[in-house]
Amino acid sequence: MAKFSKNSMVLCFLVAIVFVISSASASTRLKKFDHPTKGDGTLNFLVIGDWGRRGTYNQSHVARQMERVGEKLDIDFVLSTGDNFYDNGLTGIHDSNFVESFTNIYTAKSLQKQWYSVLGNHDYRGDVEAQLSPYLRKIDSRWVCLRSFVVNAEIAEIFMVDTTPFEEKYFTTPKDHIYDWRGVLPRQTYIANVLKELKKALSESTAKWKIVLGHHAIRSAGHHGDTQILVDRFLPILRKYDVDFYMNGHDHCLEHISDTESPLQFLVSGAGSKAWRGDTKGINRDDVHFFHDGQGFMSVELTPTEAEIKYYDVFGSVRHRWNRSKLLLHSAM
Repeated sequence: MAKFSKNSMVLCFLVAIVFVISSASASTRLKKFDHPTKGDGTLNFLVIGDWGRRGTYNQSHVARQMERVGEKLDIDFVLSTGDNFYDNGLTGIHDSNFVESFTNIYTAKSLQKQWYSVLGNHDYRGDVEAQLSPYLRKIDSRWVCLRSFVVNAEIAEIFMVDTTPFEEKYFTTPKDHIYDWRGVLPRQTYIANVLKELKKALSESTAKWKIVLGHHAIRSAGHHGDTQILVDRFLPILRKYDVDFYMNGHDHCLEHISDTESPLQFLVSGAGSKAWRGDTKGINRDDVHFFHDGQGFMSVELTPTEAEIKYYDVFGSVRHRWNRSKLLLHSAM
């Protein structure tokens, strides 16, 4: 009987270990949202960042141009590159800034589509859990915001990544700002898990187009410039798994930059409201194809073999257009 009990205990212990390992493995898988498309093999969406200012700094004007383009393209959804609510995120789930900067601004019928959003550094200055809360969807059902997740849109998969915790300066020299790091600490463990989840998701993807989106730039000629930790930790992963586009905000401008070692394109769309006129770094670099230091947004049109990227200014004018073919890998400036 004693022998049976000992064997049973060993068996139970082994089962427990397997369960823990399985649970840990499952926890490293990014949550995936399956977004059905129109069924014609195409996917159209808008990308905007750094926007939530209760309509000021031309936010409302940009929204009106988004309405026009969104209707013309019959968009499937909108992507937000973060800094969704200024200056310091949301104070709680009942903060009027959510309605005043989002619901009451993007009112057009063409924009009544799902909005998939990541957090920016300004969002971390508020109540992060409020911005991530499912309760906000009761106020406006369009809102989907998580730290990191995947949008599966059939011909494309979009890997939404939380980049703010990668920037050490927010932890070591926060100045007079208070950041909400719940769910992030210890920082190095969080970063390691984000990278592990991203690599796993990218390695399993069979999508025609792979897009990674975060708040901070990998490459930028704007105010903040390149984000070195993302150059060191993110860029090799994106190259390894043949990511087509990296999209971000943070710099309040519109940019298109090419990677010098792969077909990867860096697409900056952080001009949803307040812009930084004339604040540039290295704008004359050979890899910089386009830079606009005013307000605006970006549209993306995809088929299984073709991509077209357009940048619009606050007046709705197309300031830059770029095409890629999956077959020919050509670009038209």
